[in-house]
This record gives sequence, structure tokens and C-alpha cells, in this order.
Amino acid sequence: MTVDTHWHVIVPEMTREAVTGTGPHGGGEQPWRPSVRWEGDTQIVELGGRVVRSAIREFVRVDQMLDEADTMMTDHVVVCPWVNLLPNALDSAEAIDVCRLENEGLSNMTLAQPGRLSALGALPMQDPELAAKELPALMKLPGIRGVEMSASVQGVYLGDDRFLPVWEAIEAEGAFVFIHPTTRGFDLAAFNDYYLWNTVGNPMETTVTGAHMIMSGVLERFPGLKVLLSHGGGGLLALRGRLRHSAGFQPQARARLEGSVDESMQRFYYDTVTHDPDLLRQLIDYVGAEHVVVGSDYPFDMGTYRAVAEVRELKLPEAEEGAVLGGNAARLLGIEQ
Repeated sequence: MTVDTHWHVIVPEMTREAVTGTGPHGGGEQPWRPSVRWEGDTQIVELGGRVVRSAIREFVRVDQMLDEADTMMTDHVVVCPWVNLLPNALDSAEAIDVCRLENEGLSNMTLAQPGRLSALGALPMQDPELAAKELPALMKLPGIRGVEMSASVQGVYLGDDRFLPVWEAIEAEGAFVFIHPTTRGFDLAAFNDYYLWNTVGNPMETTVTGAHMIMSGVLERFPGLKVLLSHGGGGLLALRGRLRHSAGFQPQARARLEGSVDESMQRFYYDTVTHDPDLLRQLIDYVGAEHVVVGSDYPFDMGTYRAVAEVRELKLPEAEEGAVLGGNAARLLGIEQ
């Protein structure tokens, strides 16, 4: 069984188009609600005054998504929110309401497609104590296997001590965590040119939060965590030597980390969205095939729609190929094969 672990979706109940009447989720003009429509062959997503055209495949209708999964040779899809719909910018009361609406919608999606879908939900990460309390209820929803988190929350990266209650709760629940960049994490003028906010900025955010979690000792303190980094871990693989070197002499670098950089780096899991077969092979060689899972970054233009084929083209040993294509994900998320 092949499993794609990096697949974004907009829950239909969250869109402006779906809202009628009043009530706790009423009011189609709520700023956190996206509008989604097709104009010819172009999908238009509007949110918070921005118009997004980079979602080039179906974003809302799950039956059509699964038709595309079939063409991609993907048997099981792990859906997660479009990261812009993680309500990190809202106040805690509204954020928990939005999370519950989104999580219920994700759960309903999996129930409508038994055996084909699992889901990762959302937590109000701007309030870590509230997020920790909300996690057990989230994990009781049918089809929910864990949580998607943005690499930073209101500018704070995930190795910060304020998130310790969340990591403690996640380890206790055995929940799977997928970390994805916010998509607009750096206010640098250069990122406005040449699509660099995406090609460089996104993996850079993943790199920063991964390194932050390693050097702050989060992965040592909570060895039971199952954390997946998007986009092949960003630039972590290239920076392992610098992190390792700093830990060998710099007191600030060694302030929290007790073991080696490599031990913590190899505790993470990584998806295959690298767009480079040589880099993907190096990643597998370094962290081990058991720590790499298929990802496509569906439905975005920076995704890959040959994720399964790209793994097969590496000509890995049969056991390693099977692990990457689906065995690892099935084990980590408790998916029946």
C-alpha cells in the first residue's frame, strides 16, 4: 500500500460558499473563511484579501482528489489543513471554535472514504495549555491520526519552552505531528522576487524550526515523539555539519542539547518532497529508509505528482522501498494495510 503523508485540503464547511444562516459558525464574511472557485482551468482561492492561484489541483471535493490519487498510484492519503487555515492569528476562543469545525470536517471526510483517507487536525497553538487540553478530544475523532503544526506560531518557533505542554501531551497521546512552513515566515524584500518566498523561504522555515527543536533538546526530552518535517526537512541535511560543529565548542549551542546533533536529527521523519533524486537518496542514506515517507504537497504548484514514481526510480532494496512508499506511514499513523 502506498501512502501520501503531505496532502492539503480545505474542509468544505469552512468555505464562504458553504455558509448559510447564522449560528456559531455562521457569517460567510468571517475573515478566516476562504472562498474557492474555478475560473476555467484556474482555481482561485481568496483569503484575508489575498488571491492564491498556486493550488493547481482540486482543493475541496474529496472524491475528485481521490481520482487524482489513483493517477498518482497512491492508495491512501493523509489529508491535513491548508496551513493558512491553521488559526494561529486568532484569539484563543475563536481559534478553538475554528479548530473544532475544521477537525470535525476532516473526520467526516475520512468517514466518507473508509480505507482511503486519514487526517491530521488543528490545535490552537497560540495557547499551548489550551492546545494540550484539546488534544485528547481531537484524537478521539474518527480518522484523525495526529496534528498539523506550522513551523512558527506568531513568530515563535517550536523549540520554545512555551510549547512544552503540547509536546508532553502529544507524546502521551502517541499522536503523529506534521510540521509545515507558514508560507510567509520571513519579512525579507528579496523573498518578494523570483518566487523565492516559496522556493527558499518555505524550506528555510522548516530548517529553522527543526534546528530549534534539536538544539533546545525537545527530541531528547520527549523521545516518543513522531514528528514529520515537510519538504525533506528543508536545509537541515546541508546544515548538519554546522550544527554538529557548534555543539562541539559553543556553550550557547550546548545549553540544552545533551546528546549528539545527529541523534536528534535522525529522530525526525522526513517527506520525499525534494525535487532532486540525489538529495532524496542522501536523505535516506543519512536518516535511514525507516524515517522517510512519501509526500506530494498536493495540490500546489511546488508539489510533485510523481511522488510514488520518484521513490521507485531510486531502485532501493525492496524492503526499503516498501517502507518509504507506505510501510513507515502505516506504522506511524496506525493505518491498516
